[in-house]
Amino acid sequence: MSIFRAILLLAVVGFIGACATKFKTYNGPEVTRVIIYKERHQMYLMHGAKVLKRYHIELGFVPTGDKKYEGDGRTPEGEYFIDRRNPNSSFYLSIGISYPNAVDRAEARALGRPPGGDIFIHGGRRSIDRKGADWTAGCISVSNKQMRDIYAMVKNGTRISIHP
Repeated sequence: MSIFRAILLLAVVGFIGACATKFKTYNGPEVTRVIIYKERHQMYLMHGAKVLKRYHIELGFVPTGDKKYEGDGRTPEGEYFIDRRNPNSSFYLSIGISYPNAVDRAEARALGRPPGGDIFIHGGRRSIDRKGADWTAGCISVSNKQMRDIYAMVKNGTRISIHP
């Protein structure tokens, strides 16, 4: 019985250790803003005017232009904030962007279309996802390793500016 308990204990410790590696802690300067330049495929985590981290990003499968409605394959442009977290994302980890805002809803309504939603910064591509440089349905993607850092560093309420 004691051998069974020892094996069980090792299995539990191994499982907890494997889960723990997904979540990092961050004790550095606060990320006060996230800035994205779509044309450059760059995301910057900022503390005031100082760049804390820079990442190469992948975008919606139609990488140019502002998102106008659900299903257009574009990543939105404008001023938003981080409004939620998903530790169980299909894309490893993800943090939500407050799209659509009032302007986005009005633009979509004028086109007679729903604005869509569920725009996130998330981890990397899965085997079932589109191929090519820009592949998401409108989200911003980084590698899973990078997403661990971003998830730890960027808090809910952080401003995010997405530029063309």
